Amino acid sequence: MQTVTNPLQACNNIFFKPRGVFQALAHKNNWSWIPFIVVMIAAILPSYLYFSMIDFQWFVDMTAAGMGDVSPAEMEQFRSAQSPKLYTISSIVGPLIGITLFNALVALYLHLATKSDEKNVQGFTDWYGFTWWIMMPVLISSIVALILLAMADSHQISPNVLQPLSLAYLFSVDIHSSWLALAQAASIITLWTMYLATVGITQWTSFSTKKAAVIVLAPYVLIYGIWAIVLLVA
Repeated sequence: MQTVTNPLQACNNIFFKPRGVFQALAHKNNWSWIPFIVVMIAAILPSYLYFSMIDFQWFVDMTAAGMGDVSPAEMEQFRSAQSPKLYTISSIVGPLIGITLFNALVALYLHLATKSDEKNVQGFTDWYGFTWWIMMPVLISSIVALILLAMADSHQISPNVLQPLSLAYLFSVDIHSSWLALAQAASIITLWTMYLATVGITQWTSFSTKKAAVIVLAPYVLIYGIWAIVLLVA
């Protein structure tokens, strides 16, 4: 197995030889700043460009059409509150806050779930760094989204293009569907992230692949399962 000696090499190998990357990360400090920056740029850039180039009036009309039975006053209030600047700022601030907090929760879960293993000497901050490495596949989704935006022949582009490897985009789920958010969350990138997390746990602990997979899959099965049931009942 090729030894990973620097963070740039790790960023490349995480896509092809993740075991070696996690082995190296177990003994290295301060490497996770690079995937943090990469993931943030990958999460922000497509959304920022999307709201910079779309027909914003069309976007507002499309969003308003899904509001259902609201009064004319409420509709007017909604429309007056919309602005391209608001969405471009949100496309930057949203990921910075949202992903940072989400990864903190994931790190806490992994820290607690692996605490019983004697081989595991990693603390919360180590697992927090770990979360940025398993999110590196977001870069692939971002690149695909940027290509699709560049190839668009109209400024009336579905927001699903921002999640091009999700079920929402692949099956053209209607933007007003109650299943949209779940379909956006279910993607090839999610599966890739789960795989990397499983590999990483096996390298940082003495857990078997099966046990590591159960740790990784459990919250997804629980959350996605409850989510789907709620949608079906509703």
